[in-house]
Amino acid sequence: MGLYREITWNSLWKQNPGLVQLLGMCPLLAMSNSIVNAAGLGLATVFVMGMSNYAVALLRSFIPYEIRIPVFILIIAALVTIVDFAMNAWLHDLYLVLGIFIPLIVTNCIVLARVEAFAAKNAAVASLLDGAMMGLGLTLVLVTLGAVRELIGQGTLFTGIEMLIPSAKPLQILSPDYPGFLVAILPPGAFFVLGMLIAGRNWIEARKARPAKREKQAAPATA
Repeated sequence: MGLYREITWNSLWKQNPGLVQLLGMCPLLAMSNSIVNAAGLGLATVFVMGMSNYAVALLRSFIPYEIRIPVFILIIAALVTIVDFAMNAWLHDLYLVLGIFIPLIVTNCIVLARVEAFAAKNAAVASLLDGAMMGLGLTLVLVTLGAVRELIGQGTLFTGIEMLIPSAKPLQILSPDYPGFLVAILPPGAFFVLGMLIAGRNWIEARKARPAKREKQAAPATA
């Protein structure tokens, strides 16, 4: 259980792919203009990362070291194809909005990085958790970006929810007369909001480190 807690904490906070490793920036900036778009792409990534890690962990002893990278990419591509077909069949409107970014999960460096760094060296269950939690960490950043950008840019939340729930409607948070802030829903807005999220995380970590730093500085004086 200690290993699983460490994997979860490492994935969601300590080594979050969106805030710390800064991987997968293309979908992070392009598809985080609303909560629905961000959540759709993020959950697809969670599935691909979790299952690719699990599959590689199960098969790693049968994969020759020299050809491991092509085999890993083939496994990832097969899982992305499953997600692509499933979304096209059951979530077609969202599939059209996400477009090329679903197939591009194959090229997302965080997916291959976790397969190579973790799944190829660890047990299947731990690898499944690592992949899923890394994907979830990226999804949380995507959804947070989507919420902030959508609220500032349009004054609403859950725009496009009818693509998932036909009878549902987006929430009008700000006044219906709110003119919107176009920059927020364009890529520059994603850079600004992501920068603030990274700064916020770094500030929290710096505050947590201050007591230990004071104790370390005070130790020689006490001695």
